[in-house]
Amino acid sequence: MNTHASTSASPAGDAAAPSSANKQPVAYYRFKPWNIGRALIWTLFAVGLIVAPLIFRSSLALTMLSQIGYLIIICLSYNILLGQGGMLSFGHAVYTGMGAFIAVHAMNLATKGAVPLPLVTIPLVGGLAGAGFAILLGYVTTKKSGTTFAMITLGIGELVAAMSLMFPAFFGGEGGVTTNRVYGAPFLGLTFGPQIQVYYLIAAYCFVSTALMFAFTGTPLGRMLNAVRDNPERVEFIGYDTQWVRYLAFIIAGFFAGIGGALASINFEIVNASDSLSTIRSGGYLLFTFLGGATFFFGPIIGAVLLVLASVLLSELTKAWLLYLGLVFLFMVMFAPGGIASLIMMNLRVAKFGKFNRLWGLYGGLILTGAVMVVGAAALVEMIYHMQLNAALGPKLNFMGVELDTSSAASWAGATVLLVVGMAMVEWVRRRFVRVWGQAQEEIEMEIKRREMA
Repeated sequence: MNTHASTSASPAGDAAAPSSANKQPVAYYRFKPWNIGRALIWTLFAVGLIVAPLIFRSSLALTMLSQIGYLIIICLSYNILLGQGGMLSFGHAVYTGMGAFIAVHAMNLATKGAVPLPLVTIPLVGGLAGAGFAILLGYVTTKKSGTTFAMITLGIGELVAAMSLMFPAFFGGEGGVTTNRVYGAPFLGLTFGPQIQVYYLIAAYCFVSTALMFAFTGTPLGRMLNAVRDNPERVEFIGYDTQWVRYLAFIIAGFFAGIGGALASINFEIVNASDSLSTIRSGGYLLFTFLGGATFFFGPIIGAVLLVLASVLLSELTKAWLLYLGLVFLFMVMFAPGGIASLIMMNLRVAKFGKFNRLWGLYGGLILTGAVMVVGAAALVEMIYHMQLNAALGPKLNFMGVELDTSSAASWAGATVLLVVGMAMVEWVRRRFVRVWGQAQEEIEMEIKRREMA
């Protein structure tokens, strides 16, 4: 609440105007309204983190929820570079992995009584480790931008991964480093032995870290980082050092990446260099951050959920999961480069202007025809994979409750027909959808102009 003093002159002229001695300040009060929508979203996010393990109670679900928690932090930290700073990094796993290794060694030292570190502080140790390595490596990395920056991060990532084999005392060799998260006196009665207690520790750090990274987007540094992404020449023209802006953002991203890596080490009680520091891991962060939507803050949260679903559920259902993942990425790049978050926001915009009712049937048609196409394509892929990898088990395989026979022409013909018919129907519905969508967008733009002129 701000109080402002204001004075006014009489419209009758100087003769009727009161003297300056008689002028009294007129106080008025201005209240800044609360952003109810934002408060509701954050409340729902907190409630979701709290009640999720009460709804999904199986041990597998609890493990997946724990992984989603720390991967949200990691993907959001990566998006500080990619989405907010326009820095395509292929070495983000360096900072998550080093945070995880430092956290594991800190836990082992605490177990021996060498350092007084309760388990709840270990993620901060990992965060400081991630920031420390970002300080060490980031100054050279951020001297360049664009493709050069991406190649430097790739080189540093490969360098650190190779060095892990040269220092087995620290990285544990191929077996990695193990630890025990149950040590010292219980914290508020929590031993962190049961997985549910570990989950709530991860959830607490997830909520706080997400809030801090969202707050960063509104800071002067966060805004300047967006400017460096969009127009670095103009930023330099007004007197800012673009390299220092990228460097500071790189350190902040490294800090939160280290927190995520430390939480992963607490969750699994083991860290392996071949998995934690590999370029494949960095590529995974890039892939799913992009799929979720790097241009929106909540996009990486969607990406983290997809990453766990793909790596845990999809990988158990089929050996061709990487092929499916690559195809999904290809189609997203071609038809929705803004990721899933952009699709959500575009449809919310259409719904806001009352145009979504014409799209219900078309969306249903796309889903049904797309399902036919996907089933046909997946049947062909699974039969090919079965012939190459499971030929010793015989020609028959179970696919979605249906028995397919790789030695039968009927199975191949049926799958091919489903694929071709599905593709034809998808194309027919897609053309109608594009036409209706374009009409809705034109009407929305006209409505926006009408409101601006009113």
